[in-house]
Amino acid sequence: MVFFVRSAEQHICPICEGDLYTIGSRRRIGRKPTGDQITYIIRRLRCKGCERIHHELPDLLVPYKRFEATCLESVLSKGQVSDVAADESTLFRWHIWFEKCWQYWVNCLTTILSRTGNPVEPLSAPSPSALQRIGHYVGQGVGWLARVVRPIVHSQLWVHTRSAFLSGSP
Repeated sequence: MVFFVRSAEQHICPICEGDLYTIGSRRRIGRKPTGDQITYIIRRLRCKGCERIHHELPDLLVPYKRFEATCLESVLSKGQVSDVAADESTLFRWHIWFEKCWQYWVNCLTTILSRTGNPVEPLSAPSPSALQRIGHYVGQGVGWLARVVRPIVHSQLWVHTRSAFLSGSP
């Protein structure tokens, strides 16, 4: 299956806040919880100001991940019990990826909110779980991962990670 992704919102450059215009498209493969592959055609956008190229990222995709955001969110929220058709090693890598990234995400969200003049009150007591800390910023309902990814990507703070580097072995 092939889907064309086109956002209805106005696009501005996350670097210089210039207008973006479409220069083409590219294919991006995503996997559903069943393991089925879906091809998304996402637009390539160029900034009129700084001339950098950006890709339109729908909320259902996470940069550098093959499975859709709902799959990752489901596995990370439910722990080891999963209804996602992925091997155990993949699920294990997702958990390691999350453990390595969640504190950075909280720091990014704190910075983004303080830049916009909407600082979030710190938690009164240290939260026992990473998901609860993230939930303090984006809510704990369905779609929390997309609500984390979008502002961090748009602020140019998303860090490229490769699972090979997360294994901990040299």
